Amino acid sequence: MREIGVTAVASEIGILSRSDFQRFFDILCSKEYRIVGPTVRDGAAVWETIRHVSDLPIGWRDHQEPGRYRLEQTGSKEIFGVVHGPQSLKPFVFTPREPLLQIERSRDGFIARPTPPQREKVAVIGARACDLAGLTIQDQIFLQGEYQDGYYATRREGLFIIAVNCTRALQTCFCTSMDTGPRAKNGFDLALTEVGDQLLVEAGSEAGAELLSALSLSPATHKAIAEAAARVDACAQSQVRRLDRTRLPQALYDAHEHPRWDDVSARCLACANCTMVCPTCFCHKVEEAPDLTRQRTEHARLWDSCFTQEHGHIHGKNIRPTIKDRYRMWMTHKLASWLDQFGTSGCVGCGRCITWCPVGIDLTEELASLVSSSSSARA
Repeated sequence: MREIGVTAVASEIGILSRSDFQRFFDILCSKEYRIVGPTVRDGAAVWETIRHVSDLPIGWRDHQEPGRYRLEQTGSKEIFGVVHGPQSLKPFVFTPREPLLQIERSRDGFIARPTPPQREKVAVIGARACDLAGLTIQDQIFLQGEYQDGYYATRREGLFIIAVNCTRALQTCFCTSMDTGPRAKNGFDLALTEVGDQLLVEAGSEAGAELLSALSLSPATHKAIAEAAARVDACAQSQVRRLDRTRLPQALYDAHEHPRWDDVSARCLACANCTMVCPTCFCHKVEEAPDLTRQRTEHARLWDSCFTQEHGHIHGKNIRPTIKDRYRMWMTHKLASWLDQFGTSGCVGCGRCITWCPVGIDLTEELASLVSSSSSARA
């Protein structure tokens, strides 16, 4: 798989006027990309296939708090005022439902036919730094090691990512403390920073550099680059939430019998929203979907969640029968044992689990209570 955004391919940063942004779309279309970007639908920003700048949520802004999400139209010409919605980049590569096999009865038994995904060039515009970090973790899970996931690899190979550096933080953002944002550091083909009526464009891969060259942009001035950097830095400084990683993973292991787990489980609905919106969660299951004649069936992989009661059933016994067991497992894996398993945290600080939790459970607040109390007990 091609490497993207590990180091800057082109040191030059181009500048594109907002009024000329449609040319960017036209070049992507000429290279046969299907363009996907954020659009406003049903009160949220969701990914949709688009062809024009006007399809983007121009003038819209999102406001997110624990258990609350809303959009407002400001009337401005800002293109990327919406930070993110419930979807990360995960659905583009690890799809919610992936058909794996078509199985058909035959005279002598059955015939199984793999159903690999169609190769497609998809350009995603509007990805944020936290989403790039989440995709890097998904790459590690599905592409590294002895066994690679061919379905994931096919979708990943066709992905062209246009990131947007954040110049505004939400109340639920804490990417700064996770060292994943708000500036896109790697994992992108192109990165945009919106400053006034201009867009600064930076390449992060050979494919990105090729497209940047086709745009024939003027180099950004030192003043414009400095202003963009200042806005991103201000975004980082404005974040009101943080997650203290200094005592992880051991602090969570020490807190295994902490009474705080009873408190949070009494509030948790086990709805699985947090795992569905998480950029890194990868639990899944497989199912058989036979047709009405029962001569054919589809073997498919579906997203699952460790919060569902069925997910904990192993050999006739449920190893996580209570919500307390499931919440503790999720949080301990995400912030502690993930480090032992993959060498990185399973959290990228996007804050989606906080926003989309119906009862507003705050991951950063729960960790702070667990860690501070367990540290006091040891002292």
